[in-house]
Amino acid sequence: MTAYIVRRVLYGALILLGVNLATFFLFFTVNTPDDMARLNIGGKRVTQEAIEKWKAERGYDKPLYLNAAKEGSERITDTIFWERSLSLFKFDFGRADAESAGDIGHEVATRMWVSIQLALPLFLLQVIASTAFALLLVLFRHTKLDFWGVVACVLMLSISSLFYIIVGQYLFSRLLRLAPISGYSPGWDLVKFLALPIGLSLIARLGGEARLYRAMLLEEAGKDYVRTARAKGLAEWTVMSRHVLRNALIPIVTSAGAYLPYVFLGSLVFESFFGLPGLGAYVIEAITKQDFAVVRTMVFVGSVLYIVSFVLIDIAYTWADPRVRLS
Repeated sequence: MTAYIVRRVLYGALILLGVNLATFFLFFTVNTPDDMARLNIGGKRVTQEAIEKWKAERGYDKPLYLNAAKEGSERITDTIFWERSLSLFKFDFGRADAESAGDIGHEVATRMWVSIQLALPLFLLQVIASTAFALLLVLFRHTKLDFWGVVACVLMLSISSLFYIIVGQYLFSRLLRLAPISGYSPGWDLVKFLALPIGLSLIARLGGEARLYRAMLLEEAGKDYVRTARAKGLAEWTVMSRHVLRNALIPIVTSAGAYLPYVFLGSLVFESFFGLPGLGAYVIEAITKQDFAVVRTMVFVGSVLYIVSFVLIDIAYTWADPRVRLS
């Protein structure tokens, strides 16, 4: 197990390096630092003096890969590639490009906590609700409950999440006044601000997740060992909960785990509409301001989360199915 985890972490480090190199090439080769300066300064007429000043303030006035004016290790370390790309591996994100933005590391640490407060309950409730609903449909398969449940799943997954947000805000905030329409507050007041986005996000994803889990459970329910369990006189609920669900956990863990990084990075749509100062809203602000430093950082953070999540998924396989051995 330990050797496998170490090997997967090393593979992940190589993948992260590749993503980092590709991101740097796209941002600094396709768009030069001069182009970034013009985009951030704005205006039709931007003087070269203003461009040089903007680049000097953010360290973009240095060579990209090799500084021929320096000696020794500074030929490599005193470059944009070292300070803006390789420094990410030390989680040194530097300063944002926008005039009004500050240290990226501080913003990420602060906003990630907000995203986690939204992500953890949403992720747990999503897995429990989708699995329970799918198990209910399989338990009553070939009945009207199963038919209309599948119809409801198709309808839910066919509707855009924007529809749920707009209708939910109008119904629960404006008409019924059960929850604030948007905003954020620390402490226990946070519950009333997160209740509505968590509930609407849960409904928006319930149809797709439940339909997927239902297909997984149905495939498992048709295997020989399930028919043997029924032939021995076990109740249908016992067969479903103790045998079918347990053996279908591996695809369920894979599907749920793959969604985990997206949840922790924050929902771009939900955080923007509900005024939550999380990572999702941070990315939207960076794209609006054309802040390439923040976007590069979020690509790196997202890659780290995906690599860690898939390592954890592999470890979770051994819990879901004791027959799985990592070697």
